[in-house]
Amino acid sequence: MGAFQVFSGNQAKKSCMNYLYLLIDIFTVIVPFGFSFHPKIKFYTRWKAFFPAAFITGVVFIIWDAIYTAKGIWGFNPRYITGVYFFHLPVEELMFFLCVPYASVFTYHCLTSFYKLQWKRKNETICALLLSSFLLITGFIFYSRLYTSVTFISLSMLILLLNFVFKVHWFGKLLTVYAVLLIPFFIVNGLLTGSCLQQPIVWYNPLQIIGVRIFTIPIEDFFYGFELISLNIAFYEYLNTCST
Repeated sequence: MGAFQVFSGNQAKKSCMNYLYLLIDIFTVIVPFGFSFHPKIKFYTRWKAFFPAAFITGVVFIIWDAIYTAKGIWGFNPRYITGVYFFHLPVEELMFFLCVPYASVFTYHCLTSFYKLQWKRKNETICALLLSSFLLITGFIFYSRLYTSVTFISLSMLILLLNFVFKVHWFGKLLTVYAVLLIPFFIVNGLLTGSCLQQPIVWYNPLQIIGVRIFTIPIEDFFYGFELISLNIAFYEYLNTCST
């Protein structure tokens, strides 16, 4: 049926549970969006940097998502989605790539505006080398598990590019902010992977992941999330610099 698809028949008989993923998206972004207009925060003044950054990053991750969904590396439980699809992905999944980055970049904006989070360059370099080395080695060890290998190796390359090619000044700040973001991450990703639910909203092919989980969350999701936020921040910071 092309890019847009709505399931009919039995799937049209929706229950409140069919809106769960949609509600998770909405509640992820609603508070940050509301506080974007606070006179001491004024994140709305950064929208001209945020939305292009989110669009560019979103295109990359949506293509990745669509390929992996088609290959059966992960998928979505029809019990918890509305049944509206774009490019064979649930509309809720597409919203995820806007709502989560919005909340994350908003948090980054607030914390870096009100607190001195700058790391010493030496510490950033050491951390980047250790983290990228760990990711690269692990990615090659588990080369046959596509979610693990592609996530770990691509994130390793991104970290090396940011720190040693583009020489960004904010990598340490990003690590600090991501540590804070792990609190809502456990809630959102926990729900998506089945915490407090009879079945997960998002399922994973066990042959394509290491199998290590923290509660219900595959370990790969922590690095996938970090890569998503890192790329958003990279474009956001670049566009902010260009506009000043």
